Amino acid sequence: MLVETLAFALVGLIVGAAALVSLPDHFPGGRALTAGTAVVAALLGGVIMHFTLDGAFPGVSIAVSAIVSGLLTSVLARPDLAEGRLPAHRHQPRRAGGERHPHRVGGAHRRHRHA
Repeated sequence: MLVETLAFALVGLIVGAAALVSLPDHFPGGRALTAGTAVVAALLGGVIMHFTLDGAFPGVSIAVSAIVSGLLTSVLARPDLAEGRLPAHRHQPRRAGGERHPHRVGGAHRRHRHA
């Protein structure tokens, strides 16, 4: 188990370093946060898989630790804050004619007639 734990930590360091080298602008939280998250996620995913598989398939445990580490590290990514990117608008542009709320007439809600 000690060798696998070291392998999980190494996988986490590799995933964290790859994330920081390939997309440095996407991780504004800092290098320590990104690398730490990758290592802890790899250890957590690997240990859970080790006990789930009862230690029978160490290669699968290492692969799962890499996947878990990549997924949880990607949660920290903020592509909207990367340099050279404009922030995306979540709101729809105003409609032609200046009406913001087509269901309102004269400032009041339109009442629906019941049949």
